[in-house]
Amino acid sequence: MVRPQIAPSILSADFARLADEIAVIGSTADWVHVDVMDGHFVPNLTLGLPVVQALVKSSPIPLDVHLMIEDPDRWATSYAEAGAGSVTFHVEAAAAPVRLARDLRSAGARAGMALRPATPVEPYVDLLPELDMLLVMTVEPGFGGQAFLDVVLPKIRRARQAIGDGAVWLQVDGGINAETIERCADAGADVFVAGNAVFGADDPAAAVERLREAATR
Repeated sequence: MVRPQIAPSILSADFARLADEIAVIGSTADWVHVDVMDGHFVPNLTLGLPVVQALVKSSPIPLDVHLMIEDPDRWATSYAEAGAGSVTFHVEAAAAPVRLARDLRSAGARAGMALRPATPVEPYVDLLPELDMLLVMTVEPGFGGQAFLDVVLPKIRRARQAIGDGAVWLQVDGGINAETIERCADAGADVFVAGNAVFGADDPAAAVERLREAATR
């Protein structure tokens, strides 16, 4: 397992001041988590490729792009080519996940694959060698500020068992705060997406450090 990594989600940031918001966490966070939603795969619409291209130029830390979109086979590689350090697609939406993961790697990004809360890990264990990161959603994707789903903890443990001590990172996203991050870390997660717990704090940079300390415990 890698040391705990914190990826604040700008879904909870001020969209009118994204560059400033990212600058505040740039000295403490490992990644900037960018949720791309198309209003079809999930019932919400956020930002797209032009904004990611702009953020790549201004962000002091790499972008971790989470695609909650239909047809990631068509669009995902463009985010890697734009300069995102990591691009994660949902297996429920991908027609050819192995080919897509290989294309993302070829374009220079880490390849991530996401599972919705009800999607089991077991059918995709053989895909792990093609991935750099597995994302287990701990809420239903689509909206920030949701409560953590305890029922996902056993799946995180099974995912860790499948990954072992290999090079694949295990990310969790949804309802992550100082209390739930400890439980996820205990279950085996090592990369943590946090939105409100960071950007809702008076001092977002200090909030990142507190989350990392909690995950380390």
